[in-house]
Amino acid sequence: MGFDYALVHLTYTIPPAALLSLVYFPLCTRLDLYRIAFLITIAVVSTIPWDSYLIRNNIWSYPPTVIVGPTLFSIPLEEVFFFVIQTYNTSLLYLLTSKPVLKEAYLVKEGSGTQGQKWRYIKMGGQLVLALALKKAIDFVKSEGENTYLGLILVWALPFLLLLWSLAYQLILRLPRACTVLPIALPTVYLWVVDTLALKRGTWVIEAGTKTGLTLWPGLEIEEALFFLLTNMLIVFGLVAFDNAVAILNAFPAHFPNVPSLPSPFLLVRALLVPALAYDDDRILGIEQATERLQNKSRSFFLASSTFQGRLRLDLIMLYSFCRVADDLIDNAASVKETKEWQQKLKKYLDLCYGPAETTKDGKVIQPKDMNRGVATRYIVQNFPPETQLTLLLLPTHRLDKEPLYELLKGFHMDLTFSDKKGSGPIRSEEDLDLYGARVAGTVALLCIQLVLYRYPGISDAKARRLMSAGHNMGIALQYTNIARDLGVDAEIGRCYVPPSWLKKEKLTSETFITGQTKAASSSEPDDFFLKKVELIRHRLLDRAFEFYSKSVGAIEELPRPARAPLRVAVESYMQIARELRRPGYKVKAGRATVPRWKRILVAWRTLLGPRPRQKEE
Repeated sequence: MGFDYALVHLTYTIPPAALLSLVYFPLCTRLDLYRIAFLITIAVVSTIPWDSYLIRNNIWSYPPTVIVGPTLFSIPLEEVFFFVIQTYNTSLLYLLTSKPVLKEAYLVKEGSGTQGQKWRYIKMGGQLVLALALKKAIDFVKSEGENTYLGLILVWALPFLLLLWSLAYQLILRLPRACTVLPIALPTVYLWVVDTLALKRGTWVIEAGTKTGLTLWPGLEIEEALFFLLTNMLIVFGLVAFDNAVAILNAFPAHFPNVPSLPSPFLLVRALLVPALAYDDDRILGIEQATERLQNKSRSFFLASSTFQGRLRLDLIMLYSFCRVADDLIDNAASVKETKEWQQKLKKYLDLCYGPAETTKDGKVIQPKDMNRGVATRYIVQNFPPETQLTLLLLPTHRLDKEPLYELLKGFHMDLTFSDKKGSGPIRSEEDLDLYGARVAGTVALLCIQLVLYRYPGISDAKARRLMSAGHNMGIALQYTNIARDLGVDAEIGRCYVPPSWLKKEKLTSETFITGQTKAASSSEPDDFFLKKVELIRHRLLDRAFEFYSKSVGAIEELPRPARAPLRVAVESYMQIARELRRPGYKVKAGRATVPRWKRILVAWRTLLGPRPRQKEE
């Protein structure tokens, strides 16, 4: 009886598990726990017969003086625990690196054109290589010589790898390398070091005559190095296959109309067995375009989106993409005439989405939400740029009320009132600025709450109205932050959203404000007196932002539980911009405030732990 093997765990495997658990705890969901438990179960069940065979046939052994004593099918309990802890650690590392990635955007339809054919050949090529390697491994085992241990490792691992490759080869290859290579390489190298130390100490022993005698470095048998590489590949490939199945379930409602929060193993297998030829490639491309748009245009909301789950995350990304597309079409128009045309086209698009109003016999007006698909699709294809069409087609209008969307267009119309003469615009008073914020941002926040309540029903109508009202106010808070951040950027395009009464207090007009900002941006020695006035105005905007924020932030805790933490992240990630702007000595660069990536991640991590403590300034 001894404790050497137990000390390996206490020294080398349990501390990383504790650290990874601490880091990932705020991000962990029920689906993550299900995913980890699923993988650990498979790892333990599939490894025990193989490991038991190796021990019973004296291919490797554990001296009685290094183990506590109890065994399972001749396997020391410390070894069984190794199966669990290795799977747990590698799984958490994969979950950490892949959390921000929307897997649905990495699916590919096979058989559609050159690209689809290429993926079929890649799949078949991988299957052929693994099958040939498996045949060679069987020959090694049959030879019963120095390649026996190597052959037994390959004979055990390659069938699983072949299966996982066949089911999830697309995501295995297409996901960012940080999601796949890193969770394989880092634990593998770490365990190589641990294994080297254990072999030198005699904690476990590989019997002579069944091994090649080759080493990766002094003290590390080549078979052991391959074993840890393959086991970590199996864990990561298994997780990718799990995520591949979930991505298929979420991405294709035509195949899977209803998806439970914890899909059964049977449902996961059904999803993986859907032929890639049957994927909706337009839907995949639309999701990919929307995700790229979010990632490029809003780092804060992209980070926040990764904390949402399932189809709600897809809905929110498509909503953001629509808002971004509509805003860009109008802002990037070459003339006022073209801007008005885009507004009319967007309005027509919404009219087709929601259809004409119907009146019942008792006089009640009903607005149908079912899009006339044929008419709307033709209109979109004929009137909108190709890169915007899928976003318009995939906007979940049947889950959204039409009024906020029409109000959003009215907000864009307010921007249209900025004339060629710098300074004139829609903001004549503080009330106008509130109205503008309500239309361009309050509406979007309200729509987000609608999507949350659709995906997580069960809240009373009165509470739903209160939550949507709070969301509307929060949207205004975020818009005030946005205006405060972009004072210089807006001035460059001749826009000033600051109410005239605020400017007058600083002895400025909208014209002098825009001119001063433009000069400050191009001058190496800007006017400090003018910049102090700008900062006073900026802080007044931020005061207003925090006023609306304080009115509504508490309502987040009344939302359905799965949506609380993600919406906290969405709000606090953006409000961190406001806090940065308030920080003494903070310098706005290129007319815009930014938050360092490490700080955005830290804010998100803290926010996931619970509501942010209220501060006096808020």
